Amino acid sequence: MDWLFEPFNVSFVQRALLGGTVVALSCAIVGTWVVLRGMAFLGDAMSHGMLPGIAVALLLGLNPVLGAAVSATVMALGVSLMSRHQRLSHDTSIGLLFVGMLAAGVIIISRSRSFAVDLTGILFGDILAVKFSDIWLLCAILAGTAMVAAIFHRPFMALVFDGRKAATLGLHPELAAIVLLLLVTAAMAGSFQVVGTLLVFGLLIAPPAAALPWARSIPAIMGIAAVLGCTAVAAGLLISWHARTAAGATIAASAVALFFISSAASALRPLILRPHSAATTENTTENVTAQKGSPA
Repeated sequence: MDWLFEPFNVSFVQRALLGGTVVALSCAIVGTWVVLRGMAFLGDAMSHGMLPGIAVALLLGLNPVLGAAVSATVMALGVSLMSRHQRLSHDTSIGLLFVGMLAAGVIIISRSRSFAVDLTGILFGDILAVKFSDIWLLCAILAGTAMVAAIFHRPFMALVFDGRKAATLGLHPELAAIVLLLLVTAAMAGSFQVVGTLLVFGLLIAPPAAALPWARSIPAIMGIAAVLGCTAVAAGLLISWHARTAAGATIAASAVALFFISSAASALRPLILRPHSAATTENTTENVTAQKGSPA
């Protein structure tokens, strides 16, 4: 069993596991609403929309998390404003900003002498280089995300299932939509240093999507997604250590693999339970028949 624990005896892997776990918990909370709301494309676009802000921050020697937050906020506001244009659909607005922000980010980074290194680091992250200061920042983002999600739980539910009824009940669906966008922005901006802008989308979407077939309530979806996300982080670090693969990409691939395993198990569940149900029904029928045939 040494192969199972060997990687986690190293200090930088321990920090990576801790940081990745905090990211997985944040993504489980926010990703649940993203999946239920059908905002996957927007989440993908925002993960790329952070690129210009990160690039500018790196060139100016500023904290890239700050640049990511500013850029993602601009992206969210731009989608909101463009979606109000009667001739532009919501998807069209997202697509235009997605391409524009990504292109702007690549152009800005191309001004750097270490273009390839910077771009690779931003897109794919470097979870093995996570510091304790990064982990404290991620913990603060997790605490804020959990608090806001708890406060806006009812408005989020109404927004997801019936926006018109939410307005009738005075739950302010427009405000709830803006707050949800801000939560997505915070989760993305805080997580990109761990798994990169390209791969944070995997932790945001895959665990909640994998949890859907097994949960009957939103808190249950979040709980299962958190477990699956943390499992993906641990499994990804373990596999990357022994297979000598990129840690961030392996974590994202593990999360997607868990989704497919969950989907397959969900599809096979009726086939597994059917013989048991049939046997139970047959035994019940035999018992009833025996009781009817027995003398009073």
